[in-house]
Amino acid sequence: MAARTLRVLAWVMGLACTAIGLFHVVAGNLAIPGATDAGPTVDSLGRFLGAVFAGYGAAWLWAVRQDPVPARVVRWLAAVFLLGAAGRLLSLAVHGWPHWFQVVLTVIELVLPPVFLRLADADDRAFRGRRGGGAEAAAAGEG
Repeated sequence: MAARTLRVLAWVMGLACTAIGLFHVVAGNLAIPGATDAGPTVDSLGRFLGAVFAGYGAAWLWAVRQDPVPARVVRWLAAVFLLGAAGRLLSLAVHGWPHWFQVVLTVIELVLPPVFLRLADADDRAFRGRRGGGAEAAAAGEG
């Protein structure tokens, strides 16, 4: 069950991050709540970071297509997501409350990494169980 949960969450994470990143590349400042008139510098930064976020999503999609899903990669990707939340908290401390939607994103970025860290090796454990169970069944059938 944990392995399936990891795979589903990783697929959703990969698809969502890739889509959000590409949306930022295409829409620029229009993709940033409250920043539609932020100017060309923020637009340029937003589009660049959108491409990076799309790449981050692609890394999740790559990871979830492995068998087993590599726990080390899941941990690194979860840590990067948590670092993003830390950046948002730093911004909150320095500049105050952002647009409400950014607050929702911060909560998501604080909640999901511990879930991924807890599930990181679930697919690896399930994979070892499948391999071990298959070998034992094959040996039992031969004897």
